[in-house]
Amino acid sequence: MTRAEMRKAAQKKGKAGGAGGDGGGGGGGRRGAAAASAAAAGPGKKRFIDYPRFGKTGIRRWLPSWKQWLSGFLLVFGCFVGLVFYLYQTTQIPDMNELVKGQNTIYYWADNTEMTRKGQTNRQIVPLDEISPNLQNAVIAAENQSFREDSGIDPKGMMRAVYNMAKGGETQGASTITQQYVKNAYLSQEQTLSRKVREFFITLKINQKLDKPEILKGYLNTSWFGRGANGAQAAAQAYYGIDAKDLNVCQSAMLAGLLKGAAYYDPTNPANKERAEGRWAWILDQMVKTKAITPEDRAKCTTFPTPVPLKPSSNMNGEISYLVDTANKYVMNNDKSITQQAIDKGGLKIYTTFEKDKVDALKKAVDDVKAENLNPQKRPDNDTNIQFGSASIRPTDGAIIALYGGDGVENGHFDNNADATGVQVGSTFKPFVLATAMQIGVQTAKEDGKPKRINADSRYLADDLSEIHKPDGSLVIGDDGKPYKQKNEDTSKHGYVSLRQAMQFSYNVPFVQLNQDVGGQNVADIAVQMGVKKDSLADPKTATFPLGTSTISPIRMATAYGTLAASGKESEPYSVTKVEVDGKERPGFGKKEPKVALEPTVADNVTDVLVNVAAKGTGTKTLALGRPVAGKTGTTDQNKSAWWVGYTPQLVTSVAMWREDPSKHERQSLNGTGGKASIHGGDIPTDVFTRYMKVALANEKPLDFPNPQPVGSEVDSSGAPSTASAVPTPTMSDTPSAPTQSQQPTQPAPPQPTQTPICVPGVDCPGDQQPTASKTKTPHPTNTCLLGLPGCQTPTPTDTTTPGGGGRPTGKPTQTTPPPAQPGVAGQ
Repeated sequence: MTRAEMRKAAQKKGKAGGAGGDGGGGGGGRRGAAAASAAAAGPGKKRFIDYPRFGKTGIRRWLPSWKQWLSGFLLVFGCFVGLVFYLYQTTQIPDMNELVKGQNTIYYWADNTEMTRKGQTNRQIVPLDEISPNLQNAVIAAENQSFREDSGIDPKGMMRAVYNMAKGGETQGASTITQQYVKNAYLSQEQTLSRKVREFFITLKINQKLDKPEILKGYLNTSWFGRGANGAQAAAQAYYGIDAKDLNVCQSAMLAGLLKGAAYYDPTNPANKERAEGRWAWILDQMVKTKAITPEDRAKCTTFPTPVPLKPSSNMNGEISYLVDTANKYVMNNDKSITQQAIDKGGLKIYTTFEKDKVDALKKAVDDVKAENLNPQKRPDNDTNIQFGSASIRPTDGAIIALYGGDGVENGHFDNNADATGVQVGSTFKPFVLATAMQIGVQTAKEDGKPKRINADSRYLADDLSEIHKPDGSLVIGDDGKPYKQKNEDTSKHGYVSLRQAMQFSYNVPFVQLNQDVGGQNVADIAVQMGVKKDSLADPKTATFPLGTSTISPIRMATAYGTLAASGKESEPYSVTKVEVDGKERPGFGKKEPKVALEPTVADNVTDVLVNVAAKGTGTKTLALGRPVAGKTGTTDQNKSAWWVGYTPQLVTSVAMWREDPSKHERQSLNGTGGKASIHGGDIPTDVFTRYMKVALANEKPLDFPNPQPVGSEVDSSGAPSTASAVPTPTMSDTPSAPTQSQQPTQPAPPQPTQTPICVPGVDCPGDQQPTASKTKTPHPTNTCLLGLPGCQTPTPTDTTTPGGGGRPTGKPTQTTPPPAQPGVAGQ
């Protein structure tokens, strides 16, 4: 009770005690006397901290008084000031001399032997008067316009960085030049709260200890400009081949732009050029704004100062630079605290998956094929600028064991062709369409209300210049407003063929129709599940999407086909097994758990179809391996690229070939290359694959692919006859063993009853029942009129240059194109 309550209680009990005495109740009198004695004793001894508050009731008893609030604030503030003072006094400025101690980043082969090393050797500390005032002013205008007046600290920027770290988002760099200098010179590049605290106190001390010119000198001598250049002097030499003191305004603005992130603004990379030019122009405008230059000086910078060609170090020759590039990208993607700057600074050990003997074998296969087929002196207009890109991956593991990225940086080729994302993949995309039809089903036939899954015996029309129908039977309309007609590689009428045959001879029409039946978006989703990057896919709504208008890298094509080789399990490609930073291993590297992308029966059935392609179709050059091989060729419209992606149970390898003008980065036709009218995927790319795989698998015994279990059922395209009426007639130059027109039977083949195989639980099976085999023919929809059937008027072909057929004209028709405009793809 409160003191007031105690007094009132004592008074009441006193009165009650008197009344009790009148009545002779001695006990009540004694209690009253005790209460009166307690009341007379007063409120008791006062506490040092009156909390909960004495004499208050309810919520007020627990609310501190204003004196308590003030006391608490002063206590916390005093402790904070004391902590700041302690940290400030105990923080030591590290020795600047540590900066000049060069370290190496070392790369290792898969067997842990050293591959190469690169380190911080490209640095030269120079006085500020040996750094052009143009560069000094450009850096201040770009990075910290208040540098000469500020205290060196940007509290808002630091709070923003701390907040981003706390929520686990991307961190931001220091805002002032002083803070950036401290980070460059005295701290690691890792983004942690403890490093931010150290940065704050070191910055305060540096700002008091050094004047602004000394800070600017330190910053310009420690900043990373890309190309392995640390400091202004090294950067001037690396980008323009001159000393830092000789940089003009235009060159200085370009170099200053690199400080925001050389990986994004180095114009050496064609993908960066537009971004680099935009930042260059912005910095020049900021220099005018800060009065560092006059508008007249700005007007002199009309042309972007293109840097001199990169001078690679000798230990990056051959394929080494592409292996290092691939490993670096993987490291930075898996550990955001490791930047390109940190790698260039040194102190890392990077253990890769690359096997030296396989890398050498792949390079030799490419070099030998080029030597035998290309003669730039004899055919300068056809055999120059020929590019190859290749990747070899273990399918059940995801480890990249070999790459071919180009001719070597020593020959002026800096792009990594194994990771190229601008080359259309052609018909190597068709297996994704077939896998989707087997896994998800076609919308033209339903079973239990779901799209019906099909098998490779399903028959589709393969006639050249056939009209394409939507699932509802309506015609696909081209950009010209007329029905879209798909072209094959040849002009023959093949009739209805099985999808196995269509893949074998790479007919376009069946897969364009099948893509409509299953839905382009479903195909795109399955391709992504199998390992393709979503951002490399073309628009799935276009009619030519199934013909490989997407630009997927050789690494990712090998990954996706590896999913087939691994019976539906997709293993993310990886090139690094372990990373050590200053002797400490970083987590998150190495093999990842595979994900189920396709049902095993689906993957194995697609593989069975692709084995047929290698043995009897467009990939017969692989027969020289003498072991089971599966794969698919691909040739794009206008013959601008040619592919082979193939695999055995142990190894999957993709090979891409294209022609590109290095000055414009434009794809050129391969027609005439090697003295041949055209280049197909079954030609040179398959030859490279076969030569390499002979060596790569020399010590591994041949293995068979899994025996495919039945999946789906025969679901023929609308209008297919009850008997097969045509046999495929290949005319491709790279399949001499294919049957010719004269070898076709003159009588229709006997009826082929469709066998409904054991269903896949949860997809084809009602409940848990397993249906038995049935010879009942699947009914075919009859509501769609297709070419060549009774009751349909067969239009006269009017176009032979429709995209999708390689662009080889054979007549003078009206051109029809797919919706929307999209480059077509040839069929091989």
